[in-house]
Amino acid sequence: MQIPPMGTRVMIRHRLPAGSVPPLTDVIGHLVQTGPTLQVRTKRGDVVAVAVDDVVVIKALADAPVRTADIRNLEHAAALAWPGVEQQWVDGWFCRYGHGSTRRANSAVPLDFSVGTDISAITEWYAARTAASLVSVPDRLFRVPPQASTEAENLVMTCDIEPGEGVGAVRLAPQPDDEWMRIYDRDVPIDVLNAVIGGSVIFATLAGAAVARAAVTEAPDRTRWLGLSALQVAPDQRRHGHARRLCSALLGWGADHGATRAYTQVLDDNASAIALFESLRFALHHRSRYWRIDNR
Repeated sequence: MQIPPMGTRVMIRHRLPAGSVPPLTDVIGHLVQTGPTLQVRTKRGDVVAVAVDDVVVIKALADAPVRTADIRNLEHAAALAWPGVEQQWVDGWFCRYGHGSTRRANSAVPLDFSVGTDISAITEWYAARTAASLVSVPDRLFRVPPQASTEAENLVMTCDIEPGEGVGAVRLAPQPDDEWMRIYDRDVPIDVLNAVIGGSVIFATLAGAAVARAAVTEAPDRTRWLGLSALQVAPDQRRHGHARRLCSALLGWGADHGATRAYTQVLDDNASAIALFESLRFALHHRSRYWRIDNR
């Protein structure tokens, strides 16, 4: 029997204990463990264990289509994980301001069903802060005008979380210290990095080599998401597996804090980062981009 690789969405038909009626049952979900016992995480997040000896049929399935509601829920959790230092709901948009540092912390996200085409209130909100009016445009949540140009297209990649392998040499701290900031090497204020709404944030460091940030927040559908961001490896420390060790430690931290799924946002031209996350069983969930309204 050919067992598909971990991360594959599968259907397993397997035997139930002797005397059960019916004698067989099916489970559908993503394969999170192989070996003598298979483990499958279902859509609800439950993990079902099936002994290989009890398997009658196992089939690899195409990934389930992503619903618009799934995109909205994930984007909501992601907005809470990187909210800037000031936030306000404006006509169904979640507006964020973070001293103008990073697109993510200084853009409005269309999170409510009530979002319409009139964005004048958003423009006024950012103008009051002498900031550019920037809109985050995830797939299907808002349609930019045909003549508008967008920038910084991101792949939003996701995976299911299983218990981690421990942090090892990775140091975890509730705030970025001087070494973290030195390796990160971006001019992002600490209050922007520390900001999270209704969740937890952690900063990971591999001494002298690499850093990353993670936050656990909850979506409206009650899914607890772990968001990985700010991953940076020192130039002279690349290609040594440091990024993988950081991400594995943070996935384990997320599991310990109740997260069942993880996401990251990667620029679509960053081939090395995409390959890293694919090797960690992340897959494309949807795309997102930014529309700078001032440049209409």
